[in-house]
Amino acid sequence: MKIIEVIKIGNLNIKTFKGLNVKNKSNKGKYRLIPSGANFPKKIKLEKCKYFDEISEKQKNKKLLKNDILFNTGGVGTLGRSSIYSEDIIDSFSDGFILTLRVLDQKILPKMLFYFFQSNSINNEIIKNTRGTTGITSIRTDNILSFKIPIFQIEEQKRIVERLDICMKQIDKAIHNLELNIHNAEELFQGQLNEIFSKKGNGWEENKLKDITSKIGSGATPRGGKASYKKSGISLIRSLNVYDEGFKEGKLAFIDEEQAEKLNNVQIEEGDILFNITGASVARCCIAPKEYLPARVNQHVSIIRLISNYVNKEFLHYCLISKVNKDKLLGIGGLGATRQAITKAQLEDFIVSYPKNLSEQVIIVDKLNKKKIQSLKLKSNYQQELQSLNELKKSILEKAFNGEL
Repeated sequence: MKIIEVIKIGNLNIKTFKGLNVKNKSNKGKYRLIPSGANFPKKIKLEKCKYFDEISEKQKNKKLLKNDILFNTGGVGTLGRSSIYSEDIIDSFSDGFILTLRVLDQKILPKMLFYFFQSNSINNEIIKNTRGTTGITSIRTDNILSFKIPIFQIEEQKRIVERLDICMKQIDKAIHNLELNIHNAEELFQGQLNEIFSKKGNGWEENKLKDITSKIGSGATPRGGKASYKKSGISLIRSLNVYDEGFKEGKLAFIDEEQAEKLNNVQIEEGDILFNITGASVARCCIAPKEYLPARVNQHVSIIRLISNYVNKEFLHYCLISKVNKDKLLGIGGLGATRQAITKAQLEDFIVSYPKNLSEQVIIVDKLNKKKIQSLKLKSNYQQELQSLNELKKSILEKAFNGEL
């Protein structure tokens, strides 16, 4: 395959425009609004779209047409994702975080441009031209238009697109099956949890958390917020560090001795359970890892400290993350609130069940630990296969645009 020329996207005859900034949108309406969070290479996720009724004549010119390329220029975790639009029965528009590229040039097929945006070389260019380091990142339209794309004869492009369509369809099917396997591996372990904590057994008793704990309480963010955090020092654990499967070190914050002293009432001890009480991660929990002590928690995380010889810490952790109890906790956290939250009183009054015999709790924990290891091993194997398939995709795309497919 011979490359005729390498040209900047902006030098092709391509119409570009940003989407609409719609204020009054809802789950129903005459027009569909596609946000960056709904824009995926495989398809537009309609369940993430919004709808609206009012539109000006000028805005109608931004109605999406078949084969338009939708490129995410900003958003949280969505930058660089792109799709190719298919006609819909509902007039659709993209939002302001999406750049639409409408190919009018006879030199290039829209699908060829779409595949070019999925290639690893473009991903590197996106990273190089990204603005912003935290939260919402973005890329300028002129940066996108400066990307250089190899041009082949139209007949050759048709052949490349046809081969890529076949390859990507086969790989996507394999990826879908692996994702199902990963889900099933997770469900296998969760099924074990549910069986234990929904059926319970002889010799089990029920108590409110406040009756089996010596402390339940959350902390605070030091004065000055994030700007007051230090590069090292005493750990300040936040909700983004707390996951059901364990503690995650990423973005762990640090405070100094003076700041920590003001939070001495929420000093974490070895064996404490950390429980998220606000936000989208409400009800996530883990056991505090001793390697990050001394530590404090902020206002979004509560410490649950057990009274010795009542309940095993691992047993309580499994109890709280089991679906039967997680659903109850999420019910508390979402009732009649615009912000998901669980109060200290609600957490104190939450009822948990456990075998009265501590040694029986340990037996159950050992059994669950073995099941968890099996589940994680399965999941890890599937994820490695998934990574290999994604690498294969990148390799095929690179070959295509190097004229080697």
